[in-house]
Amino acid sequence: MNTVQAPEPRPAKPVAKTGVVVPHPLKWHQRFVASFIYLLIRSVAASTRFKWQFFDPPPSGSPLIFCTWHNRLPFSILLYQGFVKHHKLPSRLAAIVSASKDGGVVARILEHFGVQPVRGSSSRRGAQALLELTSWLDRGYDVAITPDGPRGPCYQVQHGAISLAQVTGLAVVPAVYNLKWKIRLKSWDRFQIPLPFARIRARFGEPLYVPRDISDEEKEALRVEFQRRLVALTVD
Repeated sequence: MNTVQAPEPRPAKPVAKTGVVVPHPLKWHQRFVASFIYLLIRSVAASTRFKWQFFDPPPSGSPLIFCTWHNRLPFSILLYQGFVKHHKLPSRLAAIVSASKDGGVVARILEHFGVQPVRGSSSRRGAQALLELTSWLDRGYDVAITPDGPRGPCYQVQHGAISLAQVTGLAVVPAVYNLKWKIRLKSWDRFQIPLPFARIRARFGEPLYVPRDISDEEKEALRVEFQRRLVALTVD
């Protein structure tokens, strides 16, 4: 009697661990693009004129959580560098960057500026990224977040920055720069590209503290208030 031999089982596919992102090494042309963009930002910034509006940081010297809109990424690090230079503070910054492939180029640009990139976003690996930001804050670093990124809606603060402020007890700071001469893209955030010789008004609002023990309703009210403060600084 003929017997039918059962097929050998296929080897199981490896299952990726959830929440873990292993960045792919950048290819040479991506590293070139990152270096070119960094030099371009530095060159354009050298031709611009900044007008600053600061606030006094907490006397405790505690780290701060800086928030600026996604469409103002190009000069966002210069905004932070101007703040720490004015107040004679150490420049130690970690910034959240999208976990997408394009985020690798942005991360490399941040490294050129001496910033520690943290890969993640509200849509991918958000909880793990917030944990990593908390660890950098514990080391004395300031952190930077685009509260309406990575997908918007534009000028709508999401919950990530408020949650980070609640967990750490540290202040979240609205920071915006406004350009008089720029190119605006037709993207979801109407991304702004600074042009040479532009005049820039860099503005920092009053910090907001989020108590750890608050209700969801109170937390939402603080999110709305922080969004109001950011919008009040914004001129398009």
